[in-house]
Amino acid sequence: MIGVFGGTFDPVHLGHLRPAVEMAEEVGLDRVHVLPAGHPPHRGAPRVATEHRLAMLEAAIAGQPDFHLDRREVDREGPSYMAETLAGLRAEIGPDEPLALMLGMDAFLGLASWHEWERLPELAHLVVSHRPGWDPDSMEDQGGPLAALVAERGVIEPGELAREPAGRVHLMPVTQLDISSTRIRALLAAGRSPRYLLPDAVCDYIQHHRLYRKD
Repeated sequence: MIGVFGGTFDPVHLGHLRPAVEMAEEVGLDRVHVLPAGHPPHRGAPRVATEHRLAMLEAAIAGQPDFHLDRREVDREGPSYMAETLAGLRAEIGPDEPLALMLGMDAFLGLASWHEWERLPELAHLVVSHRPGWDPDSMEDQGGPLAALVAERGVIEPGELAREPAGRVHLMPVTQLDISSTRIRALLAAGRSPRYLLPDAVCDYIQHHRLYRKD
């Protein structure tokens, strides 16, 4: 099974990476495509050049052999729409290979605002991480299309995802690290160290290239 883990990664940090590792292990992913967004439609433009974000990601996942940097969104002109990305990947791997889109709960709850979001479960499973102690049954209180999606397509056992190429939703708890790219950029702009919030190799790269500084 192949996973897709997207984000702006500006910069990538442990709050991205640890949940991704736990999701990959839980579901049994053989390969994870790490996809930096080129022109994210729901966020502002990245603060640093694409080459820096790519280099930081490469450094961050160098020790994780099943994680692979996928440049397709940064190399594509126009907004980075996940529906287009998954359609392209699905065409490459064929109709029968299980494919899983890895999302945090915040992203999942905003899914209905994504471009052609209804196509996503037709192209891939949705593996959604949430904080420990969160009650999945509370999705019913949310109402709307996402609650209906979970009610109709949700599976408890991750092994069920391997039986179909797409179409299921699996909610799972992960270690929640209260780390954000926004906070890291603020620390760097103030001349403070972000060490231990992101991989050492990424921290060293940021300091070497003096990224996210005001000067």
